[in-house]
Amino acid sequence: MVRIENTHRTNQRLPKRKRRWGLLLAFLVIVPVGWQDASGRDLGSEARAALRRAVSYYRNQVAYRGGYLYYYREDLAQRWGEGEATPTQIWVQPPGTPTVGQAFVKAYEATDDRFYLDAADEAAQALIFGQLESGGWAHAIDFDPKGRRSGQYRNGRGKGKNYSTLDDDVSQAALRFLMSVDRAHDFKDKAIHEATLFGLEALLKAQFPNGGFPQVWSGPVKRHPIIKASFPAYDWRSENRIKEYWHLYTLNDNLAGDVAKTLILAHEVYDDPGYRDALTRLGDFLILAQMPDPQPAWCQQYTFEMKPAWARKFEPPAITSSESFDVLRALMLIHGTTKDPKYLRPIPRALAYFEKSLLPDGRLPRYLELQTNRPLYMERKGKVYDLTYDDSNLPSHYAFKITPDLDRIRREFERLKNPQPSSSPPTAKSLERKVTRILDNLDGQGRWLSTSKGEGLTGQPKIKTGTRFLSSARFAKNVELLSTYLRVLNEESE
Repeated sequence: MVRIENTHRTNQRLPKRKRRWGLLLAFLVIVPVGWQDASGRDLGSEARAALRRAVSYYRNQVAYRGGYLYYYREDLAQRWGEGEATPTQIWVQPPGTPTVGQAFVKAYEATDDRFYLDAADEAAQALIFGQLESGGWAHAIDFDPKGRRSGQYRNGRGKGKNYSTLDDDVSQAALRFLMSVDRAHDFKDKAIHEATLFGLEALLKAQFPNGGFPQVWSGPVKRHPIIKASFPAYDWRSENRIKEYWHLYTLNDNLAGDVAKTLILAHEVYDDPGYRDALTRLGDFLILAQMPDPQPAWCQQYTFEMKPAWARKFEPPAITSSESFDVLRALMLIHGTTKDPKYLRPIPRALAYFEKSLLPDGRLPRYLELQTNRPLYMERKGKVYDLTYDDSNLPSHYAFKITPDLDRIRREFERLKNPQPSSSPPTAKSLERKVTRILDNLDGQGRWLSTSKGEGLTGQPKIKTGTRFLSSARFAKNVELLSTYLRVLNEESE
């Protein structure tokens, strides 16, 4: 387990990041005239200029104190995270501040241009401002101490709750981004380094003895017996509803995969065995949490007696297909790091079970009733939700049916059992079409504008058709692709 007081010793173990000034000079000389597409366009120069222009606009015009939201109206007069945001709020939940910050890190790694690292630093400082005393983050940060989303921040400049969350990849994404910035600085930025290790230490303390994690924590978790999951003997429909379900063992919203990725990166960056140990214990929990036959899959959350548990009123105790697929992917990630075959053993039974549970249209219900395996849905009547087997009147705010990726998971599983040569990395030529499209869609101000077709955006009501807006997810994706293209160009010129 990492301790803050071990920071200096940890730094001494870490490899120094080597500045490749010679390669940078080669990049500056070769790239501007080094690659033209079939039409004669100098895509290298265009990509470099577009990357700088797009990041400049987002950093200087869109950011608030280095942080970001999900969406912005074209004139920046209206802003949304998961819901409309005030002028002093930024979002931690992806695709907010960590997502945009990671794109800046990718740009820095591709170009060695300090401009992009400075942009990443600003995003990191925004997250550090909103780091809670409990070590993690809430969904949003409010720089107004009287704001509705203000929290009990470590810096003492906030008032509110001290609940760090693993829901929706919040604290995990913040930590992965901060680790990337910490590494980019060769671990020499004291504020970033200390905040990152403090958050990772808090994450380790939030892990239960059986390896599971809660959805939310405010301090070290309590100890409970380590037992295997089983079906409840009581009437789960009406009994044992726990009000503060967020303290239970949770797998909801891809928690297992997001935590696994975070622990894997922590071990890679800091080379500390505590993170690998936490990863293996998470894998052990996932094995324990697999339900018995005839339903060898997983649930959204479990009581401390390892029985499926209620969460929100439309999230009943049941087998959940979406969370189960995340668990399967997490188990394969954990096996990829540990090489322990026990993490692959639960997978064949789960895949066979879901293949037998498919609906006639090839989809899967989000919920399958315990033991009967009947598709289970919810019907909304005002603020009340009723359990039903009828799928004719499903609420639209929640995915009660999903399109499974069984084939992809099975292919990955077979690849792990029978390792194949890794696929070839992308070439500049293979990226040309995507890069050209990105360049052509960037406007004169450095913006990629999207136009609403009347769809509902993440966490928002439907936006009027024709409304033009900025999307942080689109921005980050385009910045990362341009960065990849420039990195590949540089490598191919060596």
